[in-house]
Amino acid sequence: MDRLRDRLLREYRKRTPKSRATFRRAEKVMVNGGSHTMRLWPPYPFFADSAEGPIVRDVDGNSYIDYWQGHYANILGHNPRPVLREMTACLRKGALHTGFEAGHQIELAETLVRGLGGTGAKVRFTTSGTLATMYAVMLAQGVTGRELILKVGGGWHGASPYLLKGVKYHADEGFEGRESAGLLDDIVRRTLVTRFNNQDDLRRMIDAHGDRIACFIVEPFLGVGGFLPAAKGYLELARSLTAARGILLIFDEIISGFRFCPTGIQTLYGVRPDLTTFGKIIGGGHAVSAVVGSADVMESCERGRGGRGRVQFEGGTFSAHSEYMRAGLTMLKRLAGGAAAIYPGIARSGEKLRRGIEKAFAEAGIPARATGDGNAIVPGSSLFMVHFPRDKSVAYDRPEDVHDDRRSNIALREEILKLALLVNGVNIVHGGGAVSVAHGAKEIDATIAAYGEAARLFKKYLD
Repeated sequence: MDRLRDRLLREYRKRTPKSRATFRRAEKVMVNGGSHTMRLWPPYPFFADSAEGPIVRDVDGNSYIDYWQGHYANILGHNPRPVLREMTACLRKGALHTGFEAGHQIELAETLVRGLGGTGAKVRFTTSGTLATMYAVMLAQGVTGRELILKVGGGWHGASPYLLKGVKYHADEGFEGRESAGLLDDIVRRTLVTRFNNQDDLRRMIDAHGDRIACFIVEPFLGVGGFLPAAKGYLELARSLTAARGILLIFDEIISGFRFCPTGIQTLYGVRPDLTTFGKIIGGGHAVSAVVGSADVMESCERGRGGRGRVQFEGGTFSAHSEYMRAGLTMLKRLAGGAAAIYPGIARSGEKLRRGIEKAFAEAGIPARATGDGNAIVPGSSLFMVHFPRDKSVAYDRPEDVHDDRRSNIALREEILKLALLVNGVNIVHGGGAVSVAHGAKEIDATIAAYGEAARLFKKYLD
């Protein structure tokens, strides 16, 4: 693997001298040369100069078919024209932050509530997925007066101290490890971890701790854990068990919200949680996230009302910024109006990519699997993640298969495949990414061809 890595590094450095110089400058004043770990791949990231539709161009003039797409937020592609037109009009009127309430947040809140079934829900906006899930957990603890949080191993809910446990797989302790220094031992102890799609383990955890658990937070379509859909029976059981024990059920739909249909994926499952967190797509390219929930729960964060005490959910300085709200409204209106074509279209592209990638590696004699498929409830998916099993028995139906290096070659996926695709004009994260409306047949075919080139390199150097 070292010989292949060295070859790819030489090619990448040759293509990106300006990005390399820019990164060296950044390293002098910024931690590790940037502001988000996922953007700082080795040996250094390319620096974007422009982006449109499926394409990103770097400062060296290289073009990449991009599947990171704004952390999976840009479902219409980079800088979609409907949103740009609305933002241009916004700028003419003055789009800088004022710190006052504005009407567009009401329309966006109404859109979110309507998509989840109409009346009886309320919304509060903030600016990131991390903040949305943090506030949702605080609401659950404030309403119930309980101290424990239950989450899924392999589930990523942002960098909230409440939830920085059970994300990565650790050989000595599975998903029980903490993900960061600086976390209070007491908070880590109060966060419990259960296994995704495992009904027996969910029952066991709630039977043992149910009277002390404030909430169970879960992604209905697991993101970083492998792009794996929840089984309908698992979510139905979660709903019944939590309701019976007074536990709030939280669906983290930061990634899945508006990715599979013009609302939350929960509507496909027919399972209603107490709280839902949305982000990414709902901002139309801006910093927008939201917590949506039943009025009796949400009102515990309002001044002087409800719950066992007011939860300090202020949202942040830039929460519900009028420009952000208008961008989000434009995005969601476009998705709703074009849903009949948009969602089946990107699902077909996702399916073509997953099967095409697997075929390309199979033809080179390299075992590879692409996750991200839908199931009996989710008719199709625009998400894909590529894995390299260490033996044929790996099923890729649980996060352990994705994150345990004894089962999957993680370095091959995260580092070598990344470089092999970059030098062939494709940008991915975790072996894959998200298809947008802007990815046409030309881009999908070119992407499969790039994976084919990577497969041939793997065959040459790794046999």
